[in-house]
Amino acid sequence: MITVNSYSDFKEKKSTLENYWLFIYKKTSENSECAFKSIKKTENLENRHTVFVADVNKVKDIHSKFDVKTVPSLLKFENNNFKGVYKGCNDTSYYSSLFSDTMFSASATGLGLKQKSVTVYSTPTCSWCKRIKDYFKEKNIKFRDIDVSKDQKAAKAMVKRSGKQGVPQTLIGGQIIVGFDKAKIDSLLGL
Repeated sequence: MITVNSYSDFKEKKSTLENYWLFIYKKTSENSECAFKSIKKTENLENRHTVFVADVNKVKDIHSKFDVKTVPSLLKFENNNFKGVYKGCNDTSYYSSLFSDTMFSASATGLGLKQKSVTVYSTPTCSWCKRIKDYFKEKNIKFRDIDVSKDQKAAKAMVKRSGKQGVPQTLIGGQIIVGFDKAKIDSLLGL
């Protein structure tokens, strides 16, 4: 994590990069500290991404440049273009998915309704897992993909929630679906 002290400092430090992240937080905020620790832990595990950090207690000019009104906020940049913002505190697996590009995101479409949160628990060798993720991509549904073969904590939480060990399991707005039940998925997402 690279600390920045102003917007101009950020511009200077990112000048040689095309892909990077900017984490804007407030050091005295519990939610911000939670997000900071998760991102730091992810960075220590993977070290494949560049994250700039700005504490709004010290850096007064950066959040307004990106219209950030709440912290913590993690901003994604690809090819020097702003691609999206991820708010709040999330666990290490969430940030790991973001940084490794295994979290699929799509632009909002249609009626302007807010999509329910979608998490897919999967393994790399599961053909039904691939099918469900392809289905979400086809329908432009944002989802978070968690590989339970690599994340034992998430695997235990999945089994505790559903009572089942098989994948795929999909969490949609707090409701779990075991397997690829297209009708139930469509119903929960209003497709």
